[in-house]
Amino acid sequence: MLHSSIDRAAQATPPPVAQRIKGLSDRAIAWIFVAPSIVLLLAINIFPLIWTIRLSFTNFRVNRPNEPVQFVGLRNYLNILTDEDIWLTMQATAHFLIWTIVLQVLIGFSLAYLINKKFRGNDLWTTIIVLPMMLSPAVVGNFWTFLYQPQIGLFNYAVGFLTGADPSSFSMIGDTALAPWSIIIVDTWMWTPFVMLICLAGLRSIPSSIYEAAECDRASSWRQFWTITIPMVLPFLMLAILFRGIENFKMFDLVVQLTGGGPGSITELTSINLKREAFEKWRTGYASAYAVILFVTVFGLASIYVKALNKVKQR
Repeated sequence: MLHSSIDRAAQATPPPVAQRIKGLSDRAIAWIFVAPSIVLLLAINIFPLIWTIRLSFTNFRVNRPNEPVQFVGLRNYLNILTDEDIWLTMQATAHFLIWTIVLQVLIGFSLAYLINKKFRGNDLWTTIIVLPMMLSPAVVGNFWTFLYQPQIGLFNYAVGFLTGADPSSFSMIGDTALAPWSIIIVDTWMWTPFVMLICLAGLRSIPSSIYEAAECDRASSWRQFWTITIPMVLPFLMLAILFRGIENFKMFDLVVQLTGGGPGSITELTSINLKREAFEKWRTGYASAYAVILFVTVFGLASIYVKALNKVKQR
C-alpha cells in the first residue's frame, strides 16, 4: 500500500521537477523540509521580539494609533529602572520565586525519595500526588479561592482545628501579610509533583551496583545518602529548579485568579504589572521596554545557571 502510494506520487511529479529533486543533495532536501518551521518560528517569535525592541525606544500607545510616534531613546528604560513601584513588584516576584522553589524542591525530593522505596500502593499514591499538576491553573485558582473563604473555606477550618484559632478571624487572600503566602501554598501544592517526577527519574537512574559497593565498604545509609544519592540526583534537582524558576518568574494566571495582585499591590508580580502597563494604561512603548528588561533578566540568569548545571553534570 505504501509503495503503491509512493509510486503514484512519483509518476504524478512533472519530469522537470523530478530532475531538479534528483540533483539535490541531502543537505538541500533537509533544508526544504526544515524551512517552513524556520519561517514559522521567525514569524511567531523573532519578528515580535524585534518589533518589541523597536517600540521600547518610542512613546507609542496602541490606543492612539493616529498620534505621531516619537523616538525617546533610553528614557523608558531609565524610568523603569528608577521606578520604586517596579522594584516593589520585583521584590514580590523574588519572594514568590524563592519560597516556591525552596518548598517544591524540599517536598518534591522527599516525596520522590519515599516513592522510590517500593511498598504496597506505590503506583496509586504516585497517581494521587501527580493529580494537581494535571489541572488547569484557572481551575486551581477558583478551587483554592473557595477553600480560602473565611466563612466556609475548608483551609481556615483546618488551620483552626490545628491551632485553635477562630476560622473566620483571618483571610488568606484578604490580609496583606497572608496573601503572598496564599499563592505560595497553592503553587507549591500544584507543581511539587512536577519536581517529584524529575527527582524520581534521577533516583531511578542511579545504578544499584553503586549502593551494593558502598554496603560492601560498610558505608551507613546516611553516608550513602550524602555521598551517592545527593551528588547523582543534583543535576536533576538543578534542572527542576531551572524549569520552575522560569515558569514562576512569568506566573500570571494563578495569581490573577487568587488575588488579582491584591490586596493593594502586595501580590502584584512583574507579569501582572506588565499587563497593566500594556493593556490598562496603554503605555505600549513603556511596556515594551519593561518586557525587554524582563527578557534580558531571565535569559541572562538562565544562561549563567545552565553553565553551572553543565559543570555539575561533567563532574
